[in-house]
Amino acid sequence: MNKWNTIPSDNIIQKTADALLKNGINAVVVENGKQAKEKALSLIPQGAEVMNMTSVTLTAIGLDKEITDSGKYNAVKNKLAKMNRETKNLEMQKLGAAPEYAIGSVHAVTEDGKVIVASNTGSQLPGYAYGSSHVIWVVGAQKIVANLDAGFKRIYEYVLPLESERLKKIYPQVSGSNVSKLLIINKEISPQRITLILVKEALGF
Repeated sequence: MNKWNTIPSDNIIQKTADALLKNGINAVVVENGKQAKEKALSLIPQGAEVMNMTSVTLTAIGLDKEITDSGKYNAVKNKLAKMNRETKNLEMQKLGAAPEYAIGSVHAVTEDGKVIVASNTGSQLPGYAYGSSHVIWVVGAQKIVANLDAGFKRIYEYVLPLESERLKKIYPQVSGSNVSKLLIINKEISPQRITLILVKEALGF
């Protein structure tokens, strides 16, 4: 069994959730992807502006299509899909950088309540770090690690190869992905801005 894809004990999951709360991140523990989807949707008012970031986790539980296809939300991705990158690039960057709600996942969560997000383009990072008034992360508990060093190892040893393979299947011309940018959230100073839903099953990578 891969050590980076193993669900930890309930004690470690709860310890991590408690540490996240102390660091200003609203942590919620659920049993499975279905409950995670329901919880995430309960946090988003109908009609709200929402950007669902590219995420294997969101796809796995059907949350991305709920945002873009249900008609219940002002889906930023739908707007972006209709825009011309060559003529509207700056406007598109602004739209993606500060949606009212940013929803996605992360790549590692430490037992002492820190969060790491890796990115090739960096497109999801502005909203997560500051731009969005509300951030919702759905995170499989297999992403819990002992500390930041273990989190970096998880990203380079496990996440990057899988993401590279995923990209090559979609874009055969690319050689893979990169860890071009890393965001570390040590603490969130705006109360209730970030909610992290910890799921007791392996979701995403």
